Amino acid sequence: MLKLQSASLLWKDLHISPHELRLNTLRCGQSFRWKQLNENWVSVLNGKLVVLKETPTTILYGYDQVLNPGAVTDIRDYFQLDRVSLRDCYQRWSKIDPNFAKKSANFQGIRMLRQDPWENLISFICSSNNNISRISQMVNKMCVRFGKKAAILDDTEFYEFPTLDEITAGDNKVESILRELGFGYRAKYIANTCAKIKADHPDLKEKWLHTLREMPYHEAKSSLMTLQGVGPKVADCVCLMSLDQTESIPVDTHVWQIALRDYGFSSKKKGKTLDSKLYLQVGDHFRTLFGEYSGWAHSVLFTADLKSFEMVNESKKRKVVVVEKKQEIIVASKRAKSE
Repeated sequence: MLKLQSASLLWKDLHISPHELRLNTLRCGQSFRWKQLNENWVSVLNGKLVVLKETPTTILYGYDQVLNPGAVTDIRDYFQLDRVSLRDCYQRWSKIDPNFAKKSANFQGIRMLRQDPWENLISFICSSNNNISRISQMVNKMCVRFGKKAAILDDTEFYEFPTLDEITAGDNKVESILRELGFGYRAKYIANTCAKIKADHPDLKEKWLHTLREMPYHEAKSSLMTLQGVGPKVADCVCLMSLDQTESIPVDTHVWQIALRDYGFSSKKKGKTLDSKLYLQVGDHFRTLFGEYSGWAHSVLFTADLKSFEMVNESKKRKVVVVEKKQEIIVASKRAKSE
């Protein structure tokens, strides 16, 4: 097991334009296992510790003689850097939609991740009636309880996401263990999902989910919805974030409010809850509007609507103001001395 200090890491420039990737992507509710240690973003991909750092012009990957640059291939696949030109997409969507052009100006480089479908599925079963902070805590508890320890960086432990066999090994009473960890009613959903996948796909097990990447969108979504705890929104999240289904549009209360506020959905519908009919109407509206990679465009609008991002942006603005004021004071002091 690796034990590292970030101060000893070397840094490899991944040569990624800010228009193609900003690490704010990792805080918008797609993945729940990235941790911020000082200025670094850290997680485990395919069993390897990955350390990333953002500069104003690029993304850097931290490594040493053991944690080597070989993970770059995994990083590029995870962020889909060789699959989609985000800058081209932003330009096309901005021409199509003035609201996107306005909202996206401060949210460059927000990409869809290409996650492991198993991790993505279980994480989003945890998302029911939940927030990003608590989902992250639950997923971390599951990794610590069932997964393998991958590395220690700056005294922080990082774990692999557990496999289906690791969760259900031996006499593991999955539901009771997860309830003890604070998963509540979601414990039953996860336990039953594990049992169903193991029974229906004894040879492939969780790798069965990878086969859904080859299916048409609606077939992949329907297959996911046979699992307990997977409704239309969770299925769409998994389709979009790990199954290459780029027209998938997860519709939650944020997206519903965006549709009402910015896209002309009838005010008569404001009093209605988001039922299955409205869910489809909102998704179809964005699919028709944005066309190819409509799920990516919708995600940028979703991110721009998150209050957590407003707080981050305001914090950055305050830091800039502080730096500018310090520079003004230094300049004024120098002038005073020269006079």
